[in-house]
Amino acid sequence: MANPVLAIAKTYAIYAKDNFIRKTHDPMRTQSEFLQQLLQVQQDTALGRLFGLGEIQTIDQFRERVPILPYSNYEPYTDRVAQAEPNVLTADPVIYINLTSGTTGKQKMVPVTHRFKRSLGKANAAALGFFLDAVPEHSRKIGRKLEFGKLMSANSIRLQGRTAAGVEYGPVTAGSFRMNRLLCRHGFAQPLEAMEVADTISRHYVCLLFALTNPATRGITSNFPMLVLKVCQCLEKFAADLIQDIAAGTIADWLTIEPALRQTLERGWRANPQRATELRQILEREGRLTPRLAWSNLSMIGTAMGGTSQFYLERFPEYLGDTPVFGGVYGTAEANFGVYYDLNTEGCILAIESGFYEFVPQDQWEVEQPQTLLPTEVQPGEFYRILLTSYSGFYRYDIGDVVEVLGFYENTPIIVFRHRRGGLLSSTTEKTTEYHLTQTMQVLQQEFGIALDDFCVTLSAQEFPAHYLVNIELAEGQTLSDPQRFLEQFDYWLGEFNDQYRLVRQSQVPPPRLRWLAPGSFGIVRQRQLQRGTSDSQLKIPHLTEDRQFLRDLEVLQEFRLPSDLPLDAPIDAILR
Repeated sequence: MANPVLAIAKTYAIYAKDNFIRKTHDPMRTQSEFLQQLLQVQQDTALGRLFGLGEIQTIDQFRERVPILPYSNYEPYTDRVAQAEPNVLTADPVIYINLTSGTTGKQKMVPVTHRFKRSLGKANAAALGFFLDAVPEHSRKIGRKLEFGKLMSANSIRLQGRTAAGVEYGPVTAGSFRMNRLLCRHGFAQPLEAMEVADTISRHYVCLLFALTNPATRGITSNFPMLVLKVCQCLEKFAADLIQDIAAGTIADWLTIEPALRQTLERGWRANPQRATELRQILEREGRLTPRLAWSNLSMIGTAMGGTSQFYLERFPEYLGDTPVFGGVYGTAEANFGVYYDLNTEGCILAIESGFYEFVPQDQWEVEQPQTLLPTEVQPGEFYRILLTSYSGFYRYDIGDVVEVLGFYENTPIIVFRHRRGGLLSSTTEKTTEYHLTQTMQVLQQEFGIALDDFCVTLSAQEFPAHYLVNIELAEGQTLSDPQRFLEQFDYWLGEFNDQYRLVRQSQVPPPRLRWLAPGSFGIVRQRQLQRGTSDSQLKIPHLTEDRQFLRDLEVLQEFRLPSDLPLDAPIDAILR
């Protein structure tokens, strides 16, 4: 029987996509209308009065009168929002607070209202419309029918907490799913209660358990490609246990699930011997169980594109075969920036209905109040910092994302996220920045009384999730008497400076490893950069990089590991490798 909620969603998505396409012909008209309506709505808020929003009539006036400010200038206002004070940043009541991942060392608060939510929803609906439009062509390309259906997701929907005034807050995905419960209940292959499980492995297991028996499952979705791979690993590792639970109608007793939540899940769980037999035959025949094997009609993987995603996307065929990847929307806690318009494509169309956007060209990145470009003024092949103005109450806000313009869809830019300004590193979702690492190394040098010539943190090339490789070169005449303790303290202090690292380190990110490089190593790196054409006046050794080959062929004097990174029967001297 057709799902009426999904049928309605499909109909609306096609309309939203067609409407969006019409607007891409004249993006500045849409942008101007969006800005004018926003200014009218927000003019009497505390910040609106400060900026004189009610007096602004044109885009040029807006750019002249409203400054580009960092989050620190907004923080006093978001603190007031957290105390449930009305009409501070938004004219509408705040129903949730999105927390950013803390990529600048501290999580930021982004107010969510129904109007803000609806503005983001336009991009989400248009993206679904593009997906539906792309399915027939890609079905022909790969020689099998792709279908729209339910999605398996192991994302957590647990709240992070409530402010003293009772305002709920947490990650953007948790808030989005909770505020769209009806659609999620019809759109997900597992019950929402399964996504309430706190323990990561247990949540992945339970979500897989329900999705494996749901005949309408057609896709897998998660914020980041690494998390999709985690689901694949869970299915492969626990295939026999999952099959046994499906056959018996049980939920493994070794899973860490809160008792009340377990009872709720068990009430909705039934044995499915026929499906268990199918999966067992696949496992016996193939020697493993992957999503592509488990769901013969798997049609879509929804996850982030661009940035650091490519390293993990390269592993997808191993588990997912020819299943296409779709980016959906390029979004953050602050806004939706792009609408993806095709499968297996990293570029997305600027989300002109969901915010007002400006672009900072590279020659303006060090200017306090830079000259900005409008969407129709950017150039393909160029990199820009992107600014946003949205119903969250932020104006001309620079979140630090660097995008590349790939071209134009009609007259609207096609963009792709490339990196955070200053770089970032993620084994899963923690988004460690150079600032986090610089603070950590400053403390360690003081704590151990040493000086480093330089350092660079990379990720291991063979494992996923990857280990942090802490590559250090000591200054001449320096020595490190207790490398293992140094590595332990690196792990501790990075968690202190980056809350997200600390949160995922215990359940997702494996222990870091310390690599002591030979003297002169970073001199070789500098020479390589010069040979690639980098000006010596701009030469800078990155303190982190996603390039696994960045430090290739350098001599590693010793590698140190934490005891938790070793097999239980490993000899003591295995700490040194």
